[in-house]
Amino acid sequence: MTTLLTETFQRTLDGLADLLPAAAPGASFEAWLFEDAGARRAGEAALAARGITVRIRSAYKPLLCAFREEVDADALVGARIRYPRHPNAHPERFLLEAYPLKLLFADAEIVMEPGAEGLDYEVELRFADGRTEERRVFAPNRLHPGTLGEDVLSSCGWLRVAGEAGAAIATDYEDVFATAVGAVRSADPFERLTLRADIAAADEPLGWGDEVLSLREALHEDLYFAAREVRDASTGAASGRLAARPGQIIPDIRGSDGPARLEIATGIHAAEAGAETEGPAVTLASADRPLTIAQVRAELDALPGGRRFTAASRQGRVSQGYYKEGSGAPVLITAAQHANETSGVVGALRAAQVLAADPAAHFALVPVENIDGYELHQRLIRHNPRHMHHAARYTACGNDMSHRLEEPDDERRARLEGLALSGAELHVNLHGYPAHEWTRPLSGYLPQGFEMWTIPKGFFLIGSHQPGWEATARTLVERLTERLAENSALVAHNARQLDAVRAHTAGITFEVMNGIPFFINETTNYGTPVSLITEAPDETVYGDDFVLQQTAQMQAVLGAVAIWQELKTGIG
Repeated sequence: MTTLLTETFQRTLDGLADLLPAAAPGASFEAWLFEDAGARRAGEAALAARGITVRIRSAYKPLLCAFREEVDADALVGARIRYPRHPNAHPERFLLEAYPLKLLFADAEIVMEPGAEGLDYEVELRFADGRTEERRVFAPNRLHPGTLGEDVLSSCGWLRVAGEAGAAIATDYEDVFATAVGAVRSADPFERLTLRADIAAADEPLGWGDEVLSLREALHEDLYFAAREVRDASTGAASGRLAARPGQIIPDIRGSDGPARLEIATGIHAAEAGAETEGPAVTLASADRPLTIAQVRAELDALPGGRRFTAASRQGRVSQGYYKEGSGAPVLITAAQHANETSGVVGALRAAQVLAADPAAHFALVPVENIDGYELHQRLIRHNPRHMHHAARYTACGNDMSHRLEEPDDERRARLEGLALSGAELHVNLHGYPAHEWTRPLSGYLPQGFEMWTIPKGFFLIGSHQPGWEATARTLVERLTERLAENSALVAHNARQLDAVRAHTAGITFEVMNGIPFFINETTNYGTPVSLITEAPDETVYGDDFVLQQTAQMQAVLGAVAIWQELKTGIG
């Protein structure tokens, strides 16, 4: 490996006293930093011991943190919140930034409505004893050029003498990000780029669903997609093109007690080429975490009869497939195209066990398409098991394999082989998405190009079809919602997440039938007339939640196969 940069950054919290302006004796200060609550309280105490009065608030999700830290939750009975708007921000940016406030304070009647332009939430609080309070909660932001030169409104550090406007300050968190993006922008073409950053920020679970305040995870997401954007721009690729091949970009963000540290390197350790992370095997039906590659291989080997096929990956691994011929209409089943979406792997293998025992079943299976990305995810979750790790979403080349149809790469050959062997007209394509909020705080907050998936909305179906196949795709999806609705736990889980979407967005923009959200779209991106895409909120979940999602994936496969036979043959 070749080291491009190693740099240490003074922790802004530790040097805050030096940033305080001269003020009248007894003046108090307010600061907004990218620090967890415990660190901010400790910083206040340390400064108080030096005779300095300062309130240190969170620059990340300031309204949510203000309610958690400064409002008497037990006495609160209601609140009216007018969230700010800004011409350079998404219309729902500040409404989403408050998520999941209404869910954490479910016993209080909280109304959120659009407010004035600016950076202040206007809050009216009502308490059980009849008291009312009016507050303004400041959301520190700065307008700056984004990765592609466009104006972006992003969270930032801020400092002011209490009662004054104050001004933005550079923080170590922002400096790590800016330094890394600058280094990526100037780097030579690479096969793999590792962005190792150690920052002092503890994850703070919120106590609702899988939601957590995680500055480490937010930095991973922002660094990954910002790096992709600048590399795409450097090669002339359109911003956000999933077919672009910037190389494998790996933000590796870990916790630290000391100052922030950033190390950027290119290349791959020889010992990692083709390596696979080891771990214990689990029973498929009760699998409560992602499978190792070794277990995926063993489960495939255990399927009876059939034909095996393989595709070599760019980093020396092998993506494996299974084909079984039968009298029924053929179906292609794949999972882990995006390798941090892991419940589909288990669901596909469980469904294959059932289908392999059915003489009529005719299907091809590739349970882990993006095997290099899957191994990267296995390594990243050793240090941060509950982070989304979108670095593992893409292939070793950095592209999305289904969006470079003119150049079949590596793992995609397994899908094409399964399609050629089966002749399938239906592709059941198992996916996932974040089980908790997905943010990019230093690049406009919402993940650009993925705004629809910023908060979970239940086990979701997408019926993608080529021209002329809309009615078939819709019938397939609608009938499948009926079958999935037999899983009462899934319907209840969906209802809870859909209520959260209604509470923190302007409204639902997709269809919901039998408690299952879905939409139908026409596209020529896929190789079959109809593609059923599942979207399970599985990124970061373990335990019972993982079992729920992988079971739903299995049920979706078996249901789709059965419905497809009805549609193709007319046999019930």
